[in-house]
Amino acid sequence: MRRRNFIGGVGLLLLTRASRAQPSANQRRIAIVAPWHSIEELTRNPVYRAFLDELARLGFVEGENLIVNRYSGDGKLDSYPELARTVVKDNPEAILTGAGPMTLALKSATQSIPIVTIIGDPVVWGLAETLARPGANVTGVTVDAGIELHGKRLELLRETRPGASRLAYLASSSAWKQPQGAMVREAAQSFKLSVAHVDLGSNLNDASYEAAFASTSWTNSDVLLVSDEPEHLSHSGTLVSLTTSVRVPACYPFRDLVVAGGLMAYYRDLIDAFRQLAAQMKQVLTGQNPAEIPFRQPTNFRLSINTKAALKIGLILPQAILVSADEVIE
Repeated sequence: MRRRNFIGGVGLLLLTRASRAQPSANQRRIAIVAPWHSIEELTRNPVYRAFLDELARLGFVEGENLIVNRYSGDGKLDSYPELARTVVKDNPEAILTGAGPMTLALKSATQSIPIVTIIGDPVVWGLAETLARPGANVTGVTVDAGIELHGKRLELLRETRPGASRLAYLASSSAWKQPQGAMVREAAQSFKLSVAHVDLGSNLNDASYEAAFASTSWTNSDVLLVSDEPEHLSHSGTLVSLTTSVRVPACYPFRDLVVAGGLMAYYRDLIDAFRQLAAQMKQVLTGQNPAEIPFRQPTNFRLSINTKAALKIGLILPQAILVSADEVIE
């Protein structure tokens, strides 16, 4: 069994292949490229298990007629282009990935290998011509309802602190400049909220969170909105702990961050989304053109609230929010 080497200088993690034997004629090969999860997490994380379980139900079983190569960008945004080139060089039949920056890097590296991704708005990111007919080699699932989604999160924050006028937006440098940053600023304007960017830089790690929270960007902020970047999931403990320490109501984009101790999240169900990604992967593996496979859009969003987190920051949650929540963690 031959092991992959680490790519020097960029700290990218590559999974040791479970088997280096030549695949039989009926075996297919895909790549799973995670911008943030470690290789170990890729083998046990519930959303990826949901993807592989659904893909198996649809006839493609890892270890039988499917080979899965796993890769991680370790949350180092600057290294995504090099990782993308490595994945493409390995020549999988199709690629599963997520997030705008990683998907863009992969699309730049190949215009022929089908890419199935979970992302915000692929049209705004320049990855698709339309949601109904993507027109290139990228299809997948959206988790973003556009400016309305950000507006709903800000509405929830205003309910926790009605007099709020200053919003802190925690995001990487690239997210601040990209479409989601622009939509947050537009939504905040409609709520008459000033916006301070709490900059995480270009590589999301524990040190970047600590530096961001130590900055003066937090001065007088009333509420906090955390960007939709999935890299946050790899640093949930640090993020939640630091947010609690500044005692500011925060809204997160993922349920896992509320389970980790965050106040609340308004989000799409990722388990359901990854099952839909499996259905699209089957379409690709059975010969359908990704250019003609529509992006699947969310039909509903969920609200999770952690009442213990509220107590830690001295916040009394309005009854209206508690009643409207899909999940209350006590």
